Amino acid sequence: MAEVNLNKNVPFEENETLEPINGNGNREAAEQSKILQNDEDDDKDIAKKKKKKSKSKKKKAPQEQTNPQSMQAQTDPPSIPVVDLFPSGEFLEGEIQQYKDDNLWRSTSEEKRELERVEKPMYNSVRRAAEVHRQVRKYIKGILRPGMLMTDLCETLENTVRKLISENGLEAGIAFPTGCSLNWVAAHWTPNTGDKTVLQYDDVMKLDFGTHVDGCIVDCAFTVAFNPMFDPLLEASREATNMGIKESGIDVRLCDVGAAIQEVMESYEVEINGKVYQVKSIRNLNGHSIGRYQIHAGKSVPIVKGGEQTKMEEGEFFAIETFASTGKGYVREDLECSHYMKNFEVGHIPLRMPRAKQLLATINKNFSTLAFCRRYLDRLGETKYLMALKNLCDAGIVQPYPPLCDVKGSYVSQFEHTILLRPTCKEVISRGDDY
Repeated sequence: MAEVNLNKNVPFEENETLEPINGNGNREAAEQSKILQNDEDDDKDIAKKKKKKSKSKKKKAPQEQTNPQSMQAQTDPPSIPVVDLFPSGEFLEGEIQQYKDDNLWRSTSEEKRELERVEKPMYNSVRRAAEVHRQVRKYIKGILRPGMLMTDLCETLENTVRKLISENGLEAGIAFPTGCSLNWVAAHWTPNTGDKTVLQYDDVMKLDFGTHVDGCIVDCAFTVAFNPMFDPLLEASREATNMGIKESGIDVRLCDVGAAIQEVMESYEVEINGKVYQVKSIRNLNGHSIGRYQIHAGKSVPIVKGGEQTKMEEGEFFAIETFASTGKGYVREDLECSHYMKNFEVGHIPLRMPRAKQLLATINKNFSTLAFCRRYLDRLGETKYLMALKNLCDAGIVQPYPPLCDVKGSYVSQFEHTILLRPTCKEVISRGDDY
């Protein structure tokens, strides 16, 4: 879920126009442990040196190898909760990346390893949420087709999350509404009840959804485009996100991550209907730190140079997300609002409207400080709540998050991963075989 900067002094030319430029322009592998993969590589090296076969040392087939973390088979469509697929109760860790030179010592520090042992239950919770995310997105990618009603798409995705995560109040469930923003809409759009928007062949859709266990949130997104002419645009944001992940680390300045992201992003061009456009980073959209039950925890990760000099710290979660645009590279709030979230810092505020009090009780019970949308309220049986919702927003208890849009006619792509800055290494929690 994107963090937008609409109030700070972001450089912007009001007279900018959308101008073309000249030019031409399965998670299955993770089921085997890294130890076994390394052993397999070692076996191959030994075999090459001896230049002969040894029947006594013949390697077992993958299905015969023992792996305490391996998952059982999921159904199609997925319906088995992930806790039932991992009998050991231990979930797969994400991609491990080592820190850079100044922090290499952390990987062998016994003190830092002990800190990780203490945090193991929390790590396991967020890995469970990540496993749900991977399985759900794999399924959704397999059924996505032009002509799908966006409401059906979102409800299918969300219902699958509810099954696989074993939804249980605020202990496990959906972290925020499914964003399925199209084309020049960069983020925070999901259909309200009754919306008849249909996914088209030439649409560029950002599919941004979140899962959580015990408030540990996985925020992860990818872009879908059926028309291959958009491939360079998708590649720009995917590679820029990977660069942001690579550059992130303990004691790294946020501004340095943003500069690295922009350099990769703006090295791309995309040809759309015969015109070539320079890809731009959307300069007032950011990645962000994540806290328990708090999707935006206070730190912003820019995707252009010149951002904050605040440093990343040990133990922090970050959503590294980038937005590639063929437009102005600047978003404004527009269209009908669907996303809302209770203010994390809000204290007791007296309310006069009884209906607003009732609605707040529903929000506290079902979402607390996690984001929600109108469809979720409808699903809970709430009716005629718009005036009460407005009252909560006006009182500052609930914050509305309208869709964020670049110039009409442009196209925006997004990729996002959640990372954890562990004491000994960097873990890309949401990494999968797909991206």
